[in-house]
Amino acid sequence: MRYLTFALTKGRLADKTLAALEDIGLGCKEMEDKESRKLIFVNEEMKLKFFLAKGPDVPTYVEYGAADIGVTGKDIIMEENRNIFEVLDLGFGKCRMCVCGPESAKDKLQHHEMIRVATKYPRIAKDYFHNKKHQTIDMIKLNGSIELAPIVGLSDVIVDIVETGTTLRENGLTVLEEICPLSARMVVNQVSMRMESERIKNIINELKERL
Repeated sequence: MRYLTFALTKGRLADKTLAALEDIGLGCKEMEDKESRKLIFVNEEMKLKFFLAKGPDVPTYVEYGAADIGVTGKDIIMEENRNIFEVLDLGFGKCRMCVCGPESAKDKLQHHEMIRVATKYPRIAKDYFHNKKHQTIDMIKLNGSIELAPIVGLSDVIVDIVETGTTLRENGLTVLEEICPLSARMVVNQVSMRMESERIKNIINELKERL
């Protein structure tokens, strides 16, 4: 039996994914040692391997077959747009992708005026404004502190993940439009889905029963 390899998103998503896998008997003792410098963790008994990666890299590892199964956020799956199967909504890591900004930007959104958008997610923003709203935008790609952009006049609005909305409120911004709900998703390599169909489907079904 060959190993099934999991690529997990570092941080809270990995912790929650491992807890869910442990519930169905697929945990990994090696990963309990938080001081470990290992890059690959192995469950020899179940023939499983695990490694941690940054969220945006998980779909890449899965598409190219370095991992059979991955867990990452829906936002990353949408933005990366890789050739992989999205097979399960794990139900944790819930948040929303939204258009946010000052109340004064609401008119520009409603009247479909030319608008400047700052975001970490240009593919998602472009799809939303061009294909769903049919609105012309000037896109600015940023990597951090997106909320700063409308405050300093760099953009009219931002497209970003909203969890509680606290940071927005503290900076005089609000959710103007919701693009889509987000959560952690399980993705599978297309070849692996054919070659290891029974094992992978069993994992999916057992996780579904516990969600």
